[in-house]
Amino acid sequence: MPAAKTRSIKKMKTVRVAMCQIFSLGGDRCGNFVRIENAVRQAKATKADIICFPETIIFGWVNSDAHQRACPIPGKDSRRLCRLAKKYKTYLCAGLAEIDGTNLYDSVILIDDNGRILLKHRKINILTEFMTPPYTPGKEVNAVQTKFGKIGLLICADTFEDAILKEMAALKPDLLLVPYGWAAPEEKWPGHGKKLEKTVKKAALKTGAAVVGTDVVGEITRGPWKDQLFGGQSVAADSSGRILAVAADRDRDIKVVSIKL
Repeated sequence: MPAAKTRSIKKMKTVRVAMCQIFSLGGDRCGNFVRIENAVRQAKATKADIICFPETIIFGWVNSDAHQRACPIPGKDSRRLCRLAKKYKTYLCAGLAEIDGTNLYDSVILIDDNGRILLKHRKINILTEFMTPPYTPGKEVNAVQTKFGKIGLLICADTFEDAILKEMAALKPDLLLVPYGWAAPEEKWPGHGKKLEKTVKKAALKTGAAVVGTDVVGEITRGPWKDQLFGGQSVAADSSGRILAVAADRDRDIKVVSIKL
């Protein structure tokens, strides 16, 4: 085999990524952490390298109670996730509400298997009409080099915006992890999940990265979208936009996908 081809093959890595599509009860911090650890334990048993959770998994998306109850990052909630990553010797990615002074951010963190936060992203496209006062928008798009390759982070509606995807593409990530809170009225499910597939596929094509989009199962409990449902159907796609896996419709699911980077 020619030497150049041999080198190319050696550069390929396969990473096992778990989409932990769990139930989240808005504001049930203790119960949500129980569900998170149970999912981490189950995903780790399948030899997952990176374990991913949905958007604002502790308090729920657009839960205004987070203005009073959210923690800084680093802080109590993120440190608890760091301890889980270290305990189970795994990478974790999770969406958290983050308080910083008087500002509330919709954030996501990537934690390594030693319990260190490698990267934090604050959601840029915050959809201000869904909570009063709204989240504060983030400003930056970043990625971090890891032992698996370069990993970028975005959150849900960030993937709606071509300008944000273009910024991410310029960083040349191998893998893009995106926590989602994909909601719609009851009668829109299961069909609404197909829109999530299209969104993840578009993000993969625009960024040139494999994309893992982890959705939640539950219900919005505050604001103008109160009673709308998060329906699951988490999606993973490779860098060509090919759909690799779709998780269960409106039910808890731990879906592990092998991705070549």
